[in-house]
Amino acid sequence: MSLHETVRTTLRDRILSGALPVGAALPTTAELSVEFGASRGPVRQALAALATEGLISTGQGRVPTVMRAPFAHAIDDFFSFSAWVTAMGRVPGQRTIELALRRPPASVAAALGVGGDTRAVDLVRVRSIDDEPVMIERSTFVEHVGRLIFDFDPDAGSVFTALLDRGVSLEHGEHTINAVAANDQDAAALDVAVGTPLLRVHRLTRSAAGEVIEVADDRYRPDRASLIVHNSRTRTAPAPSAVRRTTTEGSR
Repeated sequence: MSLHETVRTTLRDRILSGALPVGAALPTTAELSVEFGASRGPVRQALAALATEGLISTGQGRVPTVMRAPFAHAIDDFFSFSAWVTAMGRVPGQRTIELALRRPPASVAAALGVGGDTRAVDLVRVRSIDDEPVMIERSTFVEHVGRLIFDFDPDAGSVFTALLDRGVSLEHGEHTINAVAANDQDAAALDVAVGTPLLRVHRLTRSAAGEVIEVADDRYRPDRASLIVHNSRTRTAPAPSAVRRTTTEGSR
């Protein structure tokens, strides 16, 4: 790990753990340089990265201070967004932008394992915590599952819970995590500037029989949500093709 990444990771852990609470001033660049045995360049690079994540506020002539820490979401537990938020004692919310039956793009059709002429159901929603937008969710469901969403109000709560209640088998999830710049729709939905770095989770949801039910693209504001993956030395090592992917089981 590079020196600036060491500084960034250490400070980030202190912020997320509460050791550096919201509103607290960070040590000066000189003090951090002494602590980490680094020149000011790597320290400033680390602070800039933390500012980009929304964890600290910086400015010319101002001491960097801690902003609100993001909510930590463990994606190795395959729970719904609503269940996660409720478990934190917060209020989940959702606003549907689009619900449509259409032919999916070729890449999505391939991921769903359907033909190019087969229709699927697209669902785009903004998910919120205490009325603050945190994530934009784009899901494409195979038609026989997605059509069920038209029978209830997706703004009323968890779509996954509603599908489970209707007998849909949602048992396995595969998550690929990366970063993406906010496009126009992301920016408007999440109240951020176009080009803002977002934390993206590409998800495949399978039934107990292995059928792909959903292909999803979830984009989180990194200043409001962080993702946690728990690992154990005793778990079976993943195959080389799955190194960048986390597989979970349960109900989302």
